[in-house]
Amino acid sequence: MAVDLLLGLQWGDEGKGKIVDVLTANYNIIARFQGGPNAGHTLEFDGIKHVLHTIPSGIFHKDAINLVGNGVVIDPVIFKKELDNLEKFDLDYVSKLLISRKAHIILPTHRLLDAASEAAKGKAKIGSTLKGIGPTYMDKTGRNGLRIGDLEMNDWKEKYRNLADKHESMISHYGVDIQYNLKELEKEFFEAIKVLKKLPFIDSEEYLHRAQRENKTILAEGAQGSLLDIDFGTYPFVTSSNTTAAGACTGLGIAPNQINEVFGIFKAYTTRVGSGPFPTELFDEDGKTMAKVGNEFGATTGRPRRCGWLDLVALKYAVQVNGVTQLMMMKGDVLSGFETLKVCTGYKYKGEEIEHLPYNIEEENLTPIYKEIKGWKEDLTKMTEESEFPQEFKDYITFIEKELEVPIKIVSVGPDRKQTIMR
Repeated sequence: MAVDLLLGLQWGDEGKGKIVDVLTANYNIIARFQGGPNAGHTLEFDGIKHVLHTIPSGIFHKDAINLVGNGVVIDPVIFKKELDNLEKFDLDYVSKLLISRKAHIILPTHRLLDAASEAAKGKAKIGSTLKGIGPTYMDKTGRNGLRIGDLEMNDWKEKYRNLADKHESMISHYGVDIQYNLKELEKEFFEAIKVLKKLPFIDSEEYLHRAQRENKTILAEGAQGSLLDIDFGTYPFVTSSNTTAAGACTGLGIAPNQINEVFGIFKAYTTRVGSGPFPTELFDEDGKTMAKVGNEFGATTGRPRRCGWLDLVALKYAVQVNGVTQLMMMKGDVLSGFETLKVCTGYKYKGEEIEHLPYNIEEENLTPIYKEIKGWKEDLTKMTEESEFPQEFKDYITFIEKELEVPIKIVSVGPDRKQTIMR
């Protein structure tokens, strides 16, 4: 049985959590393949809003197994808080939540290193969420990391101590004033480890291979977005993992020829959190309206998101890099009320008109080329069928499909799982 893959096509925050929740009824296993608790997957149903950071978004479905793969980095403290939040919903997460032994652990000192590194950059900050994710991936590639499987070994605390001591010496070299009480942080950390050890630790690649042989259906869930990919994103303003389709292979141990459908999620406009280039960013009333109506604040950090028109050049790039087979458009309802919409269909790059994403998209090198499309006034949030859509919204969808040459199969018109229209 092949594996389906779901990922974001912009700078994250596209609404992946909601769609995973909607699709979970079709799958036996939901497997998260990369990233850390910088993710904020928001789900809304039965009048309740849920935010998940590390736990896969299928956790609220009683029949689905949820797997945290080897490509994920786990902060035990944040993970424990997520589990605490699930307690009130009477979920049997111990039997439905599995963790790969090869997943790396975020230490308290990783978070401190993150803060020291970002403070030392001054005005050149990259906009880190300060969750310790970058330093954890650095230890992973530097072959120094502590993994979930190490917690089953007798010497894991010795490994922890050696790594934490190394981090403290590194913090001092940054020459910035970072105030912290490591003993207090460690107390919380070790308590969280006890909770984490109550969950099943597994050899996840073998588990998934066996599941495929047994014809189980598997959905691989990504975090962040394609334009934040460490290789293909807007470097250095990116995350520390591969957020693109290739990351599912390395983050779960799935062979490339086992991937079937690639679901790509995008907003009907564009947003970005933190620093970095953003060609279609708006600084006028239109941008403020998008932010207000779309409630554009980070689910993890609470930071306001920068808003702009849909960038089809960047979107086409993400579709190509990921091999997207189906598109899902989120937040079309936010654009209701705009007299005219703009869509970026190309760039003027160093005096030349281009239609691909170049190496550098900083403002001094590039100007977006826009096509104007007539807007619509109708409120989409109460609509339950495509036939109810205003013609202008249908035209907007059709235009995007033609440009990207991939069908839009799902249109979301609100945050609740019921506000999801299949096409």
